[in-house]
Amino acid sequence: MSVLPVAVIGAGPVGLAAAVRLHERGLPFVVLEAGDGPAAAVRQWGHVRLFSPWRFDVDAAARRLLTAAGWVEPSPEDLPTGGQLAADYLRPLAGLPELKPHIRYGARVVAVTRLGLDRLRTAGRDRTPFLVRLADGTDLHARAVIDASGTWATPNVLGASGIPAHGEAGAAPYVEHALPDVLGADRDRFAGRRTLVVGAGHSAANTLLALADLAAQVPGTAITWAIRAATPARTYGGGTADALPARGAIGTRLREHVDAGRVQLVTGFSVQTLTVLPDGAVEVSDGARTVVADRIVSATGFRPDHRFVAELRLDLDPVLGSTRALAPLIDPNEHSCGTVPPHGVDELAHPEPGFYAIGVKSYGRAPTFLLATGYEQARSVAAALAGDWAAARDVQLDLPATGVCSSAPAEASGGCCGTADATADTSGSRGLATGLAGGLLSAPLPLTAVPAATGAAQAGGCCG
Repeated sequence: MSVLPVAVIGAGPVGLAAAVRLHERGLPFVVLEAGDGPAAAVRQWGHVRLFSPWRFDVDAAARRLLTAAGWVEPSPEDLPTGGQLAADYLRPLAGLPELKPHIRYGARVVAVTRLGLDRLRTAGRDRTPFLVRLADGTDLHARAVIDASGTWATPNVLGASGIPAHGEAGAAPYVEHALPDVLGADRDRFAGRRTLVVGAGHSAANTLLALADLAAQVPGTAITWAIRAATPARTYGGGTADALPARGAIGTRLREHVDAGRVQLVTGFSVQTLTVLPDGAVEVSDGARTVVADRIVSATGFRPDHRFVAELRLDLDPVLGSTRALAPLIDPNEHSCGTVPPHGVDELAHPEPGFYAIGVKSYGRAPTFLLATGYEQARSVAAALAGDWAAARDVQLDLPATGVCSSAPAEASGGCCGTADATADTSGSRGLATGLAGGLLSAPLPLTAVPAATGAAQAGGCCG
């Protein structure tokens, strides 16, 4: 077992951070990435500008390795786009000689199990290598598996009951994934048309801001925003009370558009039926009301795909799909502050020894994952795999408050929001996030995305 590599699934920010940590610990590893290069998911929202500056977007261990190779870090106060994050940080990181030979692209993992053992067999399980099967039929053996594959490829459906709404499959040609490039490559699909955005998270807010900018440029561009909650308070956030001014500005700008009538807000709307009309528009109904749109942006969040690890012994929370130990710390029905208590290898462990899901996938269906959390998870898990349990359990995490939160159940009242909304929308798209990571995290900042500035309409605001 000791001569086998640790298999890291995914070459995104957290997967590469795990690889760096394993390298620092002297552990052999292999990174398996389904895409054609590093940060494949990040590059899909490359047009989006982050609201945390460069100094908070680079993992501490990765920074050490890159700096030693002569890398010049971008100006620390600049706000990169997702494309710049991938091109100026993640691609150089993946190209380092310490990592590059150990990364395999086009390597989609379709199954993880134990060599010669199914889920029922117990004897000798902890001494048996993992078997990792790729889509091309290749089998790899590993001493441990770190799943940092994320959730970008498995978005939630539009249907409010957690299953597709009636007619959702037939309306698929009119439905967009979260964070379309409204002001760039996808502009023609939205300009001069009616768009319905469904969801209450940062992805929905960023798309609405981009659509509002487009509407100012192209007459006839109409925007409707539908949420399940009775109020958009959580989406609006804490404004000036947010520890991150740029994050607070997202909600402030969105509120201004709603108040001015540039964005038509529909609250308490649960998608039940989609009907494609003869003229090519789509009628979306909650059973009592309808919205007619030419395009629909589904910003309803994401869910983890556990199917390829179905033969492993996982202890998943029945609500969130995270580990059972982590769930109480991140349950959106209980917490809405955008922060999470420190956690590491102990909270991420499953009954299957040596298997860990880290990064956004570790949160299951909970929103507001912060990349700083993923960096610390990677550090803790790598330390545990190296046998340094003192370091693994010395978890430090300090995340900024949003300025609008409550730590009571949704049915209770209190917090700075006033009366908590019992119908609070917890299925909104989780914010993409990042922060400063390392042994001790010092004021890490989330990286929830905002549209990249493309003109005067976006000057200032949350993009700086």
